[in-house]
Amino acid sequence: MKNLMSSLFFAVLAIFIILPVAQAVCPVCTVAVGAGLEGMRLLGVDDVITGIWAGGLMLSLFFWTAGWLKKHNVKSVFWQIVVPFVFYYGLLALVYALPGVQFGASTLWGIDKFLLGIIVGTVAFYLGARWYIKIKRENGGHAKFAFQKVVVPLSFLIIATVIFWLITM
Repeated sequence: MKNLMSSLFFAVLAIFIILPVAQAVCPVCTVAVGAGLEGMRLLGVDDVITGIWAGGLMLSLFFWTAGWLKKHNVKSVFWQIVVPFVFYYGLLALVYALPGVQFGASTLWGIDKFLLGIIVGTVAFYLGARWYIKIKRENGGHAKFAFQKVVVPLSFLIIATVIFWLITM
């Protein structure tokens, strides 16, 4: 419990430190997805659900890194897109290198549950981020409410979570 409380404290502290510099897929959203992922792992939630949040977190980190690189005049598509994508998803693949974790040990529809969750979470987060951009464009370049860029992608992850929770229960 003490470890959980210290993690929450540092997450909230990080939010307030980086809040003024939030970008397209902002650090607040990344921290929120990360907190959701850690909370699910602590509660022993099914691997497909955990994978959904892991996929959302990796895509959020990818967008954040690609935006930062673009802002700092990195023009190469390789360094702006390929390297961050391979790096973050490669880190996620290292989960299977942990002791006691076997690829394909738990499957749904013939696909490893964690891998399926990562794919679903990545797609859900991407669709949520794109939908936010569409809403913002239609509203004259402004969000309709505060923290909409956090709420929309996270709502897609929550909907995917509920759907797969119903499938796996």
